[in-house]
Amino acid sequence: MLRVGLTGGIGAGKSTVADRLAEHGAVVIDADRIAREVVEPGTDGLAELVAEFGREILAPDGALDRTALAARAFADDAARSRLNAVLHPRIGARTAELMDTAPADAIVVHDVPLLVEGGLAPSYHLVVVVDADEEVRVRRLAETRGMTGDDARARIAAQASTAQRRAAADVWLDNGGDRNVVHRAVDELWNQRLVPFEENVRLRTPRAPAPPEVVPADPTWPEQAARIEPRLRAAAGDRALRIDHIGSTSVPGLPAKDVLDFQIVVRTLDDARAIAEPLGDAGFVLWSGHVVEAESGWGKVVHTGADPVRPVNLHLRPAGSPEWRQAVLFRDWLRDNPGEAATYAEVKYRLADEHAGDTDVAGYAEDKQPWIRAALGRAEDWAARTGWRVDPEDAAIGATDPASS
Repeated sequence: MLRVGLTGGIGAGKSTVADRLAEHGAVVIDADRIAREVVEPGTDGLAELVAEFGREILAPDGALDRTALAARAFADDAARSRLNAVLHPRIGARTAELMDTAPADAIVVHDVPLLVEGGLAPSYHLVVVVDADEEVRVRRLAETRGMTGDDARARIAAQASTAQRRAAADVWLDNGGDRNVVHRAVDELWNQRLVPFEENVRLRTPRAPAPPEVVPADPTWPEQAARIEPRLRAAAGDRALRIDHIGSTSVPGLPAKDVLDFQIVVRTLDDARAIAEPLGDAGFVLWSGHVVEAESGWGKVVHTGADPVRPVNLHLRPAGSPEWRQAVLFRDWLRDNPGEAATYAEVKYRLADEHAGDTDVAGYAEDKQPWIRAALGRAEDWAARTGWRVDPEDAAIGATDPASS
C-alpha cells in the first residue's frame, strides 16, 4: 500500500486533484468527511459534544449546528482542547479503519486540509500539495462559498504559509489555471510515480543499478533530505541512535550523483535487521539480504528508496564501527573546506566520464577510494585542529559546530 498525503490551502482546488486521483483508482480518504461523520445524529461523538458544550449546539432537527459549536468551542484554548479531545480520537480511529480495509495494492490518498499544520507529513510515503495564487483562491471562495474578500484572506492567513507547505511538499501542483493542465499533471504523477512506487513498496523491489552520472549541485537537496529524515526516524524508532544526511548531496555546492544518502547508526547489526521491514513499509527497500562487508569487518546493511523519482540510499552501520564516524567527518570536513570539495568534484567528474559506459556505480565507487582514503587523513588532521568530535547519539561539534542534517 502506498500512503499519499494530499493537502492545500483553502480555495486551492484540492478536491479537483482528489477527484482525478479517484478516477485513476486511488482510495481517497477525506478527513473533512470523516469529521462530519463522527458527529452525525445518533453518534457517540455528537452525544459527547452535547455533554461538553450543551444542547445549544444542536439545530432544531437534532443535527450539529456548526456555527453554534464554533462560538463555544473556539472561545478559548481550553474549550478548543475539549473539542479536540472528542473529535481527534474518533477521526483517527475511523481513518485507521479505512486504511486497514484498503486493498494491499491500494494507493491511498489521505485528503487532509491541515496536514502541514498538524505535522503529519512523516506518516506518508509522499506529500502532494495543491496550490493557487492567493487572488485566484479569494475569487473561488467568493464564488463557491459567498465569502467576502476580507474573510477569504483572513482564512488563508490563518492556515500554513506557502513556504511551510513547500517545505512539506514532495510534489507541488499548481491549480491556478485551466483544469486540464492540473489534470495532465495528476495523470503524469499517477502513471510515472505513484503506480510504480506502490509496486516497488509492495514487492520490495530495489532500485535498478544505474551508471554514474555526476550533475551540478541542486540547492534543494538539503530540503529534500529534511523531508525524508522524519520518515526514516518514524520507521526506525528507538533503534536509530542517529540519522544523518551524508555523501556529496549533503555538501552545499558539491556536484554529485542525484542520490540522497543517509546513514542510520544502530547499536548492532541485529537492530539493523530488526528495522528492515518497517523501513521497507516506509518505502526504503532492503538492497540485499546480506550484510555488506566493510574494511574494518563491522559491515553495514543497505536499503534503497522505492520512489522511482527520488533516489535514496540508506547505510545502516553499528555504533562500534569506525565507518559511521568517518562518513560524518568526511561530510563536515568538506563543508568546512571548499578547496578540498572543489578538488573532489574534479575527481568525481573525471571518474564518471571514465565509467560512463558502466551499468552500475561499482567501478566508479571503487576508483574513488584512493582519493577518499587520503582525504580522510587530512580530515582527521582538521578534526584534531578544530576540536571536531561526534557521538553516536549526538550532533557533531567542532570549530564550525556543524549540525547533524
